[in-house]
Amino acid sequence: MTQHSRDTPQFYLTAPSPCPYLPGRHERKVFTHLVGDRAGDLNDLLTHGGFRRSQSIAYRPACDQCRACVSVRVVANEFRPSRNFRKVMARNADIIGEQRSAVPTSEQYSVFRAYLDARHRHGGMADMTVLDYAMMVEDSHVETRIIEYRKRGPDSGLTGRGEELIAVALTDVLSDGLSMVYSFFEPSQVSRSMGTFMILDHIARARRQGLPYVYLGYWIEGSKKMDYKARFLPQQRLAPSGWLRIDAQGDAASEPQD
Repeated sequence: MTQHSRDTPQFYLTAPSPCPYLPGRHERKVFTHLVGDRAGDLNDLLTHGGFRRSQSIAYRPACDQCRACVSVRVVANEFRPSRNFRKVMARNADIIGEQRSAVPTSEQYSVFRAYLDARHRHGGMADMTVLDYAMMVEDSHVETRIIEYRKRGPDSGLTGRGEELIAVALTDVLSDGLSMVYSFFEPSQVSRSMGTFMILDHIARARRQGLPYVYLGYWIEGSKKMDYKARFLPQQRLAPSGWLRIDAQGDAASEPQD
């Protein structure tokens, strides 16, 4: 890659392909490479504009005549857990979240593989090998962390470390928040609602770090796969006029936020 392309991002458009969320529709994406010393700054800027990161690529939907994918970020400092959220937190009181450098392990891949086989057997990631997983974690030129969620053990009170690995989150650290790039969990632990718990934990982490937002990616109205994101309130959703605040499910968007 030339120095010019490193300093001046080049954007590309994918060919249409079947939409994985809305049947009968097709999706297109605009994307660019996140490389070089300024990758972190570019990732920040693009995330604020509705892009998501996958390895060293930043992308966002660019579909013809469809704007269903809406970027969502939770307002961390104002978030107050509902009764159901408090139940999820209590259910996982025996879980310890440990933040690590973005280094893949065979233990993580074992949980990742079980998650894909149980939840996304026919999805685009179904054939990912251990090397593919390693690339997903390591191929990053931005500040990225792995958070491992483990069950407490008999020595956890002394060591601060858990034992059995239950779930993993790959998370970018932005100037104004945490961006949850990808998360997965042991499917045998489905009763724990680990997907919800990891978001709640990230909201708490953002607050402790003085970061105002947790970026959840895209919410799509009418998609059952994405419905859960609308429950984390207050939140902001990206519209053509800017980030609009939502305080309750079903609310109309309020004035644009900075």
